[in-house]
Amino acid sequence: MRLAIVILNWNQLADTAVCIQACTHWLHPEDQIWVVDNGSEAAEQAQLQQAVGTASILWSGANLGFGGGNNLGLQAAIDGEFQYVLLLNNDARLAETAVAQLIHTLDQQPEIGMIGPEIWDGDRLLSAGGKDIAQALATHHSQPMQPGELRQVAYVPGTCIFMRTAVLQKIGLLDEAYFFGGEVADLCTRARQAGYQCAILGGTQAQHQLERSAEQRHQLHIYYVLRNRFLFVQKFRPQQKTRLYLFWSWQIARLWLHALLTRNWARARAVALAGWDGWNGRFGGQNARVTKGEIA
Repeated sequence: MRLAIVILNWNQLADTAVCIQACTHWLHPEDQIWVVDNGSEAAEQAQLQQAVGTASILWSGANLGFGGGNNLGLQAAIDGEFQYVLLLNNDARLAETAVAQLIHTLDQQPEIGMIGPEIWDGDRLLSAGGKDIAQALATHHSQPMQPGELRQVAYVPGTCIFMRTAVLQKIGLLDEAYFFGGEVADLCTRARQAGYQCAILGGTQAQHQLERSAEQRHQLHIYYVLRNRFLFVQKFRPQQKTRLYLFWSWQIARLWLHALLTRNWARARAVALAGWDGWNGRFGGQNARVTKGEIA
C-alpha cells in the first residue's frame, strides 16, 4: 500500500467533505482516506457517513485533541501496512503535482523521514517549515524557496505533513499530552534524534485559508501555544530548563500585560493559565478550564 491520508474532523463537516473531494482528484487506487471524527456533536456525526463517500471513518468517542485524534489514523495506517501517511488539515488543499513530487522525493531519499510543502494562504506565504519552538514564539520560516530546493527544518507544519510509517514505528506516535499545538514539532524532533531529516520541498504548495475563529477558539490557541512550550522544553531541553522557563515566563508576562491594556480579559485569563499550568506541569486537554477562566 502506498499512501494513507488522515483528516481530522471536529464539528466542521462542510470543510471535511470538500477536503475529501479534493483528495479524490489525485488519489491512487491503493490509497486510503481515513476521517477521524474527534467527538463531534451528535447531529454532525449522523451526517458524516453520507458526506465522506468512499473514505473510512474512525470514531474517537470524545475530543482527544490533535494528537489523540490523529493517532487513531496513524495507527490505522501502520496496521494497514501503508508505506507513507499524510496528515492533512481539513481546510488545506493539495494539488496532484505536489503530492507526486513529495512522494517521489521520499522514494528517492530514504534519509528523509518527514516532508511537506510550503503553506500558502492565497499569494501569502504562511510557512516554509518550522524552527525550534523552545526558543521563539514565531517559528515559521518566511522566505520562499526555489523549485526543487530541499530545506531541512526543525519541524514540518502539521497542516500538511507526509511521514514514513516505518519512522513512526521506531519513534512512536504524537504525544497526546500537548493536546493541541506542539505535538508535530515534538514528533519531528524525535525523528531527527533518530537520524532522519525533516524537510520542506520548494515549488510544492498547500493552500490553507487561515481560520477566522471565534474568540473562544483564540483563547484555546494562545493557551496551548504558550503552555506547551514548557512541555517541549521539559522533554528536549532539560539542561536549559531554568533559563527557558524564565524566558517563557517573560513572554507570558508581556502578552498578559498587553491583553490587560487592551481590555481583552478572556485572552489575559488564557495567557495567565498557560503560565500557571506550564510551571505546574498540568498538560493534556484543558478546554473547559480555559474557556471558563478557572485556575484550580
